[in-house]
Amino acid sequence: MKSFLTFQLFLGIILFNTHATKGQELLTPQELLKLKTIGAVQINPEKSEVIYSVSTPKGPNDKPGGSTRQFFRASMMDWIPIPLFEKRPNVSSPRYCSDGKHIGFLWANDGEPQQVWVMKQTGGSIKKLTNEPSGVSQFKWQPGKNGIAYLSSAKTTDREKELKRRGYNFIFYEENLKNSTLHMAWFDEEWNQTSVWEITHEGNTWDFEFDRQGARIAASVSPEKLIDHRYMFRKIYLIDIESGEMKQVSENEGKLGNYSFSPDGHHLAYAAALNINDHQVSQAFVVNLHSGSVSNLTPPNFRGHISWVNWKDNKHLLYYAGEGVYPTLSVVPVTGGPREVILNAASNGIIFGTPQFTPDFKHFVFSGSTPTDKINLYYWDGKSELEKVSNQNPWLKEKVLGKQEVIQYKARDGEEIEGILIHPVGYEAGNSYPLIVYVHGGPEAHESNGWMGRYATPGQVMAGKGYLVLYINYRASTGYGIDFAMEGFMDPAGKEFDDIADGIEWAVREKGADPERVGMAGGSYGGYASAWFATYYTNYVKAVCIFVGISNVASKRGTTDIPYEELYVHSGKKLEQQWQLNLERSPVYWAHQSQTATLIYGGAADSRVHPSQSLELYRRMKMNDHPAVRLVQYPGEGHGNRKQVGQIDVLYRQMEWLDWYVRDLHPLDGPMPRLDLSDRYGLDWEY
Repeated sequence: MKSFLTFQLFLGIILFNTHATKGQELLTPQELLKLKTIGAVQINPEKSEVIYSVSTPKGPNDKPGGSTRQFFRASMMDWIPIPLFEKRPNVSSPRYCSDGKHIGFLWANDGEPQQVWVMKQTGGSIKKLTNEPSGVSQFKWQPGKNGIAYLSSAKTTDREKELKRRGYNFIFYEENLKNSTLHMAWFDEEWNQTSVWEITHEGNTWDFEFDRQGARIAASVSPEKLIDHRYMFRKIYLIDIESGEMKQVSENEGKLGNYSFSPDGHHLAYAAALNINDHQVSQAFVVNLHSGSVSNLTPPNFRGHISWVNWKDNKHLLYYAGEGVYPTLSVVPVTGGPREVILNAASNGIIFGTPQFTPDFKHFVFSGSTPTDKINLYYWDGKSELEKVSNQNPWLKEKVLGKQEVIQYKARDGEEIEGILIHPVGYEAGNSYPLIVYVHGGPEAHESNGWMGRYATPGQVMAGKGYLVLYINYRASTGYGIDFAMEGFMDPAGKEFDDIADGIEWAVREKGADPERVGMAGGSYGGYASAWFATYYTNYVKAVCIFVGISNVASKRGTTDIPYEELYVHSGKKLEQQWQLNLERSPVYWAHQSQTATLIYGGAADSRVHPSQSLELYRRMKMNDHPAVRLVQYPGEGHGNRKQVGQIDVLYRQMEWLDWYVRDLHPLDGPMPRLDLSDRYGLDWEY
């Protein structure tokens, strides 16, 4: 009887998709994997053109690796793209000098370390400006002069090279680090180096900015070159280029975002967390560089997160914020007072990024997406509507996509939760549909109402297959203010994941989700949520896909590369004070009761959520005779798959797993989906 019902469900979905796609074309997995991404880089100081990048994923038959990135220049009159570096692969970070007549860039020529190179704005021959033994990781032009500042780490000594050659290249964990330091170099009119010197000497310098006069640099520095120090212990220092005098000017505790000098150099703005326990950058601060006083210009009780700051002019701060599922761009007087929202995605429907703009505040360039368009370049004159000026994936307009809407529902304690729902293609109210819940990571992140589809969370592809697809900004997400974000502090898997359970119940009650056909997938903290639903909340979901997810909160704290970030913004206390809480909030603790088909996958070289987290859950399930658990690891990959081969496998493996157990309702104790999916990769076979 059960197999007959399964067949009827499967046949119904086939008929539904046939009806919905008659004369139309759905978005395929292959097409999702080839979507290009665009990013604004810089506007020429002469206001005549912009440089932007286009990233193109590699295909299934290409050499394994990340997306290829190409840079283009386009006149702001006609926006016709012209390749910037036609014959030089692996160029990065192109930047106009302050007069716009030259372009500097990073390039590793003929196997040498990456250095700074320069060419005329009109193109032609190139010249190398640096010759650092360890290469250069970042650079910026000195305003008004033929100078650059750049970051380079200490070189590998001959003794270290010889020890490595002889096999004595041992790993001294988190010791023997080579800090990056800030250097300054000046050049004559022919770009011959006239002098070079080291500016910072202690600690690790992560990034830096010139003032517009070219006399000072602001740089973020931490004691050591550890990712945990970048997250939690960076401070901003002001450096006088001539004297080398260096003093701390920021008072931030915890996470630090970007920073920017006012045009006259009297103030420095920076985005940062409110305090050491704030899990994400959320506030806009301004330092008076004469008095040293610091002001917080964030609106009182702000229900959002400020993530980027800049300047309209000497008297007005500009900031970018996430407010719910839409970003905003606002201006506020440096003396304080009400803000003016000058651009709001809730009004124009475009999820825009942080802008590049001209000094007169009249020309803006953004990258942006919509529910039906992944990412393109947009121009704004500060007054009219945003204008789309590129068309990277023109074929998308021919695809039929699921309707996307912003939804709200009340959690069990009355808190309003927001999210995004994609309807199945051909959705009809009153019918029943399988449901997939995609859970974002962090949890210090949130979903915006733009393009919803990537290799690990292919929302529009699943909508084309007949699924309701739900994304939830559960408590601890950003974009809803500090109080909302702090709901997860010292309470892992508490209200955060209860909100997700309540969202599933809402979708069943209001949108026709079939409670017997619910699946979930997510990465990192979203993987933690998926593991929690595979074990503690197992009655809610038929199948889950756990990507680089947490399974044991206690052991994760001892294996992650961000232990202080975890302590200060998540746990709040040391492990010794939270053993029982950490144990009971771990999916491994509840693994024995799982009745959910569980696919676990992730990078074998992940330092953020160690691969042992995947192994622990797999082993606990196996030792409790779980009939439907599988672990897949991707060699050389870290916290997320960079190479296209792993992205391809994640996409198809996830879809087959969810189709098998959620859509088609194969029994938990029956055969699992096939292991070898290579026939779906799109490979050219030569044997």
